[in-house]
This record gives sequence, structure tokens and C-alpha cells, in this order.
Amino acid sequence: MRVRITAVRQTVYDDLCKEYENPIEHACDISVGDVFISEDGECPKGFCGSAWSVTEPFVKELASGGGNFFDGWMKNERSAMISCNDGFRPVSFYIEALEDGGNES
Repeated sequence: MRVRITAVRQTVYDDLCKEYENPIEHACDISVGDVFISEDGECPKGFCGSAWSVTEPFVKELASGGGNFFDGWMKNERSAMISCNDGFRPVSFYIEALEDGGNES
């Protein structure tokens, strides 16, 4: 089953970056609005490896027909809202199962 992963928000904590982070020119390739499609629970091409480590269990569960995480947490039980582990600029991802055979992308 296909699962869509959409970057819906990125928060940047400039104060934390200034105080704790070594200056870097390029930290994240994900932009708000980016959409990735996982086929059968596999990591989509171009998806951040660090973000995948956090989203993978939810994507795999949705791809296998599961859902309803944490007993009704999401309005759509076949979805999840997960943020990556970047403490300086976390990205929130909306993850949702797609109906097989649909043209959703």
C-alpha cells in the first residue's frame, strides 16, 4: 500500500541555533509542501534519513493496513503527525495511507 508523507511545517529555533549549533550552511533538504510517496513501507527516494528513522514505524504500520495510533489521536485514523528529531529546525510531517489503485500523489 502507498503512504503519502507531506512536510507541513518547519519551525526554526534561531536562539538555540545561535547558542548551541556550530554554524553550517546547509542543514535540511526538506521544504514545507514537499510530498513523498512510500511504496509498501519503503523509504521514499530523496527523503531525509534522519526523518525516516522517526517516521518509519508509522509509515510501515499504515502501509500494512494499520492505524488508529494512540487510541484515536488523529481525526483520520489512517494517518499520523510526526516531527523529525532535529532540535534546531524540526519538520512536521503528515503521514497518510492512500487507497490502493487511487491516483493520489
